[in-house]
Amino acid sequence: MNADERTDGWVSIGAALMALVVLTGALGAHMLGPHFVEKGAEWWGKAVLYHALHALGVLVYGLYLRGRANRPWPACCFAIGILLFSGSLYAMALGAPTWLGMITPVGGTLWIVAWIGFAAQARLAYPRAPKATR
Repeated sequence: MNADERTDGWVSIGAALMALVVLTGALGAHMLGPHFVEKGAEWWGKAVLYHALHALGVLVYGLYLRGRANRPWPACCFAIGILLFSGSLYAMALGAPTWLGMITPVGGTLWIVAWIGFAAQARLAYPRAPKATR
């Protein structure tokens, strides 16, 4: 698999995750309301918001990767973070045991790692200008 094929995969995954954001937001707003537990609407809204922000992270990171040889581990962290953070909140909003809330911060931590990894890769991709031009 060449670098462009790897990049195209992450762009596609990011776009699919964004479509899922629209779907989960619409379901929460129009169909699932009566099925939410106490605080469920709040959890669902937070899950949708952070799902959207980090799905955009996957999409942007996929575009950044275009033509680069970087290993895409930050994208993996973004995607698994969505599953753990938003997934646990979606499940609890619908009545899953609240101990799933212990998983939520693991997803948030993965997002922090993903953003730091993205920042480090981006910084290393652009060498510093020679001293004479600074």
